[in-house]
Amino acid sequence: MTERRAPEYSVVVPTAGRDNLAALLRGLAHGDGPAPDEVLVIDDRPRPGAPLALPELGLPLRVLNSGGRGPAAARNVGWRAARTDWIAFLDDDVLTSRDWPARLADDLDGLGDDVAASVARIEVPLPDTRRPTDDERDTLALTRSRWITADMAYRRDALVEVGGFDERFPRAYREDADLALRVRRLGWRLAQGSRVTTHPPKSGGFLASVRRQRGNADNALMRAKHGRHWRHEAGEGSGRLGRHALTTLAGLSALALTTARIPRGASLAAGLWAGLTAEFALSRIAPGPRTPREVARMTVTSAVIPPVACTHRVLGEWRVRRGRAVLFDRDDTLIEDVPYLSDPEKVRPMPGAAEALALLRAEGVPVGVVSNQSGIARGHVTPDQLRAVTHRVDELLGPFSTWQFCPHAPDDGCACRKPRPAMVLRAAQELGVDVRRCVVVGDIGSDVEAALTAGARAILVPTARTLPDEVELARRHAVIAPDVATAARLALELT
Repeated sequence: MTERRAPEYSVVVPTAGRDNLAALLRGLAHGDGPAPDEVLVIDDRPRPGAPLALPELGLPLRVLNSGGRGPAAARNVGWRAARTDWIAFLDDDVLTSRDWPARLADDLDGLGDDVAASVARIEVPLPDTRRPTDDERDTLALTRSRWITADMAYRRDALVEVGGFDERFPRAYREDADLALRVRRLGWRLAQGSRVTTHPPKSGGFLASVRRQRGNADNALMRAKHGRHWRHEAGEGSGRLGRHALTTLAGLSALALTTARIPRGASLAAGLWAGLTAEFALSRIAPGPRTPREVARMTVTSAVIPPVACTHRVLGEWRVRRGRAVLFDRDDTLIEDVPYLSDPEKVRPMPGAAEALALLRAEGVPVGVVSNQSGIARGHVTPDQLRAVTHRVDELLGPFSTWQFCPHAPDDGCACRKPRPAMVLRAAQELGVDVRRCVVVGDIGSDVEAALTAGARAILVPTARTLPDEVELARRHAVIAPDVATAARLALELT
């Protein structure tokens, strides 16, 4: 009987230099079971200074820098540099059990090709001599998260298909749920694993709960990308933003009415503010240890949190409305056109494509691909071959925040084949960007027409196969660029 080979995997650990990192690495080095093919520690300190102090453990370890752009960007740096088909993401403040490597191998072994990821179970050790503090309850909430990248192993194919983590999420909040929702939307499944990882409880100081309200800005991006009901889809509760808004409105009204010398109205508004604030404070004090410090902390922060939460949400909504994206046709725009391209070895970037993409990414602009691929319907290209070509394009020119393909033949009557607008609209929705702030860059008239029909802007980069009528269409209704690098610069001006 042939012994089944354990799946190869890499471990990616983003870090801001926490002291716990050394303990995590020791646990990986001394674990039972198949060792990782490599461990990639991603130094995400804005100003790294001295190298990370890492113990010598005999692990196949690499340290990469991500420039302090946040955990989403750090994880993207890590999985793109990894050499294996499975990438296990661990946070630098968790601890793995001794049998973690063996249980991870068991979790990955035999997963179907439609499974994108394996999720661990998170445990938070709490003292059994008292009730948990507010910070400890916040950490405990991680045990109820459905797709937490404190310990989650992803298949590379799925990460490539969705473009990895969305780097517009600047902190360790919502970027994991966003990735999971995008992966599931493409038909992948996420499996619950058997391994258990420990997350020590956090202690963040007197105003830690106030600082956590910055996550409301990320909730705005989640709403833009996944719709009003994203909380339900992600297994989240309804949240308190509505009550925070009412509390803030009551407080502002009390101040305004007092200034206007309307005492009765001011008293009513102040009473409503006081009642809502007291209810919020009591809901946080009751489950806690009720020490004088904790009661004082909950009382003070319960008055501060509502306006801070609303402010962050408003700023998040403003940033979402100001968001922009650039979508590229694939063939003869990003890569040389090879009819019915099925061999990844034949992928050749167009001149200036890498420069154009680098410019846009440096400005924080998401980039995506919208491409007709009728070779699938005609039987010249299989879905697996298209996926292999996509991976090669991603290796040479990625990362792309969205890939949109139309697999239909011209006579199929679908809504997605350019010049129809469905791919452009889907890409904008997936990115959480108003389609009117999207620019489509392509080389033929159907690219221009798809953009204009969707309500986006269009830039034509003519090639030898661009027809005179298509150039004339672009001259009247779009913009013409001599090359794709110039198109990227123009796209920044248009949005």
